[in-house]
This record gives sequence, structure tokens and C-alpha cells, in this order.
Amino acid sequence: MRLMEFTIEDKDAFQIGQEMSITEGVLPSSYYYILEHMLGMSANYRSYERLKARKGIVREIKSTDKFDIVVLEFEE
Repeated sequence: MRLMEFTIEDKDAFQIGQEMSITEGVLPSSYYYILEHMLGMSANYRSYERLKARKGIVREIKSTDKFDIVVLEFEE
């Protein structure tokens, strides 16, 4: 099990337990992940942190002073 945070703009688009698909993006020295339909984006991850799964389950929705965040759980 692996948990990852995604920055989002509309937390009403998510529900706890919802399955989400992701797309992997490639940078010269890292990877990033985008939630299906451009609903959110992850931080950048090094190659040794690369995610193997392409679907995750929403486990938490939270807010900070700057961002709304959704936490997804992936089986790896």
C-alpha cells in the first residue's frame, strides 16, 4: 500500500472510496502524476519512487491554507 497526495481545485469532485485513474508524466529527471480528467496533480517523484499502479482509491480529502488535497491509496 502506498499513499500519495494530489493538489486539487474542486474537492466536491471527490468522494471517499472513489476509484481514480492517473496518468504518468515524465520530466528529465523525475515523474509526476495527473488525476483523470485533469482534476489534480502530484508532486514530482524520482525514478526510484515511480508509481507502478495506475488506479487508486480516495482515502482522505483535506484543506490547507493554500491548497485542497486529496490522498489516494495505491496497491503496489
